[in-house]
Amino acid sequence: MPHETPAPERHLVRYSGRGSFSPWIIDRAKGTSVFTEDGRELLDFTSGQMSAILGHAHPEIVATVREQVEKLDHLYSGMLSRPVLDLARRLAESLPAPLDKAMLLTTGAEANEAALRLAKLVTGKHEVVSFARSWHGMTLAAANATYSAGRHGYGPAAPGNFALPVPDRYRPGLVDADGDLDWRRQLDLGFDLIDAQSVGSLAACLVEPILSSGGVVDLPPGYLAALKDKCRERGMLLILDEAQTGLCRTGDWYAFERDGVVPDILTLSKTLGAGLPLAAVLTSTEIEREAHERGFLFFTTHVNDPLPAAVGNTVLDVLTRDRLDLRARELGKRLRGGLDELARRHPVIGDVRGRGLLVGLELSSEGDTDELGAAVTRRCAELGLHMNIVQLPGLGGTFRIAPPLTATEAEIDRGLSILDSALESVTAG
Repeated sequence: MPHETPAPERHLVRYSGRGSFSPWIIDRAKGTSVFTEDGRELLDFTSGQMSAILGHAHPEIVATVREQVEKLDHLYSGMLSRPVLDLARRLAESLPAPLDKAMLLTTGAEANEAALRLAKLVTGKHEVVSFARSWHGMTLAAANATYSAGRHGYGPAAPGNFALPVPDRYRPGLVDADGDLDWRRQLDLGFDLIDAQSVGSLAACLVEPILSSGGVVDLPPGYLAALKDKCRERGMLLILDEAQTGLCRTGDWYAFERDGVVPDILTLSKTLGAGLPLAAVLTSTEIEREAHERGFLFFTTHVNDPLPAAVGNTVLDVLTRDRLDLRARELGKRLRGGLDELARRHPVIGDVRGRGLLVGLELSSEGDTDELGAAVTRRCAELGLHMNIVQLPGLGGTFRIAPPLTATEAEIDRGLSILDSALESVTAG
């Protein structure tokens, strides 16, 4: 008997003001594809919600879930299990010193909330700096540090949150004599303004190494080091949000490795659970001890749950064994080369940027790029490719392209071919 498909709005709360539900009901997913109830296959170039780095229904993840849920799924939050102890140790071992203490949570917002709470307690301060196109989550402190969306209509934000200009090389705010982004002067000016507004209580700077929802903006080499210097001068802690960039996505295990800058606090989420709800906060023994002595409290229902921790261990197993950091570099070169070739043949492509398998493609048009981006997205879907555009006014022509690290060369090529046809179709029309 066929399923009745009522309008989504009939019983579901719409949780994105700018976006809408996709028109299909998804029945199942496998590898790099999702399949609708009416039998269509869509190549998934967003890894679900930028999370499923091992693709959908990876056999080892499936086996882990089946085994672990029968043995031990959830505990009182004060109890510990072997999967939690193992994952905390392995994450610490994958990171440079002094990041050797871990806390396991569920979502990126929750991890950023805990990180900011740590920073405020340890520094005794409350002010937070983040990028003007940031997205760090929808819980209280994370939402106050989010500037890309969701600030209007909810009453006053918490005091002491400041926005820092985005060092966007394609859309530079300040330029040097050659017309290139002058990010050092921009950073200096940004902190001059922050210092003027601060009440002397700067606690933390929370940023992504590559702004994803903000347009796939890769921080220029040297920027993170300069930012950490700004933090150190003011007694602030540097928090890096690697929800989308962590665990091999960019071709390195962690995106900050390229710059040789170690944060005071690191947050992981999306990629850590490979699509399941798992997040982590990592910091130093010194910061953890200071926080504990001051009575740090972040007691949640699912802190240190064994089931997602077991999944996290399997994710690390697969990433390590299959050298998916190198795989992301190789596939990233193939994807980037294909997109550069499309840019040569489609003048409407203004910029291609990113690292590894987190790539941004920005359309450039004399008309409405938001409308153009939406049209290309629709046409890609009609042809069998799921793409995601940045949901920011004026940036709706920017695609976030993030296939699973387990994608094949043939799937990368198929996605590029579909995008080529969609661009041809839409621009011709």
